[in-house]
Amino acid sequence: MIHAKTLADLDGVQHRFFTRAGGVSTGLYSSLNCGYGSDDPPDNVRENRRRAAAAFDLDEPDLLTVHQIHSTDVLTVADRRWTSPGAPKADALVTDRPGVALGVLAADCAPVLFADPAGGVVGAAHAGWKGALGGVVDTTLAAMERLGARRERIHAAIGPCIGRDSYEVGPEFPAPFLAQEAGNAAFFRPAARAGHFLFDLAGYLLHRLSLAGVAAEATGHDTLTARDDFFSYRRNTLQGVRDYGRGLSVVALRA
Repeated sequence: MIHAKTLADLDGVQHRFFTRAGGVSTGLYSSLNCGYGSDDPPDNVRENRRRAAAAFDLDEPDLLTVHQIHSTDVLTVADRRWTSPGAPKADALVTDRPGVALGVLAADCAPVLFADPAGGVVGAAHAGWKGALGGVVDTTLAAMERLGARRERIHAAIGPCIGRDSYEVGPEFPAPFLAQEAGNAAFFRPAARAGHFLFDLAGYLLHRLSLAGVAAEATGHDTLTARDDFFSYRRNTLQGVRDYGRGLSVVALRA
């Protein structure tokens, strides 16, 4: 498990960026695969999620994730609970309730965890390039504010994701980012392949969080290169492997 200093020092908040170690899944999904969207047997995924929830002294049904769709949609968790699989579609969750853990799944996309300990509000977001560009961190912050959080008190951490030296994107980039802000050119550099670019996803998200007035850091782990520690959709795709495990990142208020 990985902790980010910006969240680890906060009173009343727990968080974990889980690695792929410590679960029961085997082979391609070895071992802490927490995504029902994979072809891993559901009983394995459920046990892995139970183990993750236990790290927060919670039961598996208290660990909530969503059916991620690369959107900017945020769900507010109050009394409503759901089971996975069959979770609602969204890409972020927020809550002001202890006794529930908010999780996001990723295998190269960036997990972003948020906390306002003074306001008693936490959030979790899944950010691939599309959600990052669309503003999923901004919609998450806005949802936290509706629960009483204040922007200047919120801390955020970007967990393991595909690194800036690994994330090759095609010739359709960086145009959509430059249309948003010319300065976004700083997050792209030419790749070895002509007409392609390397994109710094974590750097771009840190920039967006800075613009929003939020203190943030990135753990700096590259999911593609750290084969033993993280699942990676891109790595499996490059190797001709169809499926992949999903890593879990979680934040919760202490009861």
